[in-house]
Amino acid sequence: MTLEHGAYCEELVRQTAELRSHLSGADLAATVPTCPDWTLRDLAVHVGGAHRWVDHIVRTRATDMVKWKDVPGAGGPGSDDAAALDAWLAEGAEHCAAALREAGPDLKVWSWMGDATTSFWSRRMTHETAVHRADAAGTVGAPYTLPADVAADALDEWLGIITFVQAFKKSEAPLGEPGQSLHLHATDAPDAEWFIEIGDEGFTWRHAHEKATVALRGPLADVLRVFYRRLPADTPGVEVLGDPAVLDRWLTTTSF
Repeated sequence: MTLEHGAYCEELVRQTAELRSHLSGADLAATVPTCPDWTLRDLAVHVGGAHRWVDHIVRTRATDMVKWKDVPGAGGPGSDDAAALDAWLAEGAEHCAAALREAGPDLKVWSWMGDATTSFWSRRMTHETAVHRADAAGTVGAPYTLPADVAADALDEWLGIITFVQAFKKSEAPLGEPGQSLHLHATDAPDAEWFIEIGDEGFTWRHAHEKATVALRGPLADVLRVFYRRLPADTPGVEVLGDPAVLDRWLTTTSF
């Protein structure tokens, strides 16, 4: 179930504040294990740059692709100082959320996916920030929680993104064998379940409790992180029931 546009805008700012709390006092040169090409500072600049990129797209009512390098300030603050990075992150999130609120949910703008509206971007930036906050939390050893509605919607959105990407990758490795299925089951959130069925032409999914080839069970935030490849599937508190090779193949194939 998607959130309201305004709720996404609020959550975007909240998730950024939590990301900033993970970075406070941390070694910004530390490597991010789940994004090994990045340091914590690189991660922060990526997130803050994305906020400024979307802010620019929305404020200019862009209907064609905007290059990241053409967006003022998207490359990070002018100083390496941690306080400057923190202020830059906060400012970018606030400006992005303000632009999205002012535009409303239905303004037509460019996006890399089919839903070319501001509501696509408020949702995308919320989950972009929330998932990269998981990267930061894992790097510094901070606990990671998400509101159940945000975490469930992040899984819904990710399945939509996989569907979109797979439409352009039909010649590449399939997600699994036709007839195989996956069941995601959150143990701490009522009705937070997904049934994914692989067919000849991709896959379909629905919210359902059904027997599958493999099931992934655990707290909702952990199920989300495993499915986003931010936690290993053998993390304590998470269970894989059935054929783990089916889950492994899915996670490997959706590594984009």
